[in-house]
Amino acid sequence: MSSEHQDHTDEITHEDDLWNPGHRACAGCGPALAMKYVTEVAGEDTIVANATGCMEVVSTPYPESAWGTSYIHNIFENAASVAAGVEAAYQSFDRRKPDEFTSMDDMNLVAIGGDGATSDIGFRALSGMLERGHDVLYIMYDNEAYMNTGIQRSSQTPFGAETTTSPPGKESVGNDTHKKDVASIVADHGVEYVATSSIAYPQDYKDKIEKALEIEGPKFIHVYAPCPVGWNFEADKTVELARLAVETGIFPVFEMEDGELTDVRTVKDRKPVEEFLEHQGRFEHLFGDEKDEETIGEIQSFVDGRAEDLGIDG
Repeated sequence: MSSEHQDHTDEITHEDDLWNPGHRACAGCGPALAMKYVTEVAGEDTIVANATGCMEVVSTPYPESAWGTSYIHNIFENAASVAAGVEAAYQSFDRRKPDEFTSMDDMNLVAIGGDGATSDIGFRALSGMLERGHDVLYIMYDNEAYMNTGIQRSSQTPFGAETTTSPPGKESVGNDTHKKDVASIVADHGVEYVATSSIAYPQDYKDKIEKALEIEGPKFIHVYAPCPVGWNFEADKTVELARLAVETGIFPVFEMEDGELTDVRTVKDRKPVEEFLEHQGRFEHLFGDEKDEETIGEIQSFVDGRAEDLGIDG
């Protein structure tokens, strides 16, 4: 090892990391990147309420934790409820103002759940948190299935994808529903700030987290985070596929404020969805001896309609 290289490696430090190396996430894990970026923006004066799921399992194997923030593990369906309860407790203490207690004004409350824990079994808790107006940022990391429990489909699993509960076959194309538009549903609660983002565009994601944390009341970010294991692709392709999802229109990136669409990432010369689908084992049944033009066409038609509605094509 050259002295120059030795000097460079000596400069590498993780002392300031709040999402610490050594967690158990799989190689190429998209949600792990999403967690790292959250902590970089929110800082150490943050309480994270995290639902059961991949990011809880890999980050908190007793007696260890990858989190440098205060952290609460919640059961699958109630991260939003726990975060709301923490916020209510802080508001109560703020009114009494004990000298030794940190004010809510100096804290960030972040609830985190996967797509299943958020848009499916945790949606009742999320809806209640939004409706009551709790000052919490909720982040849904979307890897498009229940990856932690065996790659079962969720309401965020895309049309045509294979999961263990949506297997393709002679009578099935795989999953037979399109993704639930959870961002719009959240916005319909009267939430001031709703955004989508992707781990392929970290600065955009971090800017949106920072913006959300400056807003009082509930706010919601849906971040796209590919899973090499569940999607069946090589671990070094995570960011590439996350970017392809945006470039094809599969995953639109936008902001909504007070229920109105205020910003959309436009895509010049949007790529066909086939360029995204063909790199993943969960769609390989669409590219067998005879390509499934009908299913691919259905996916393309859905994406085209969504792109037109949002004004994605630049």
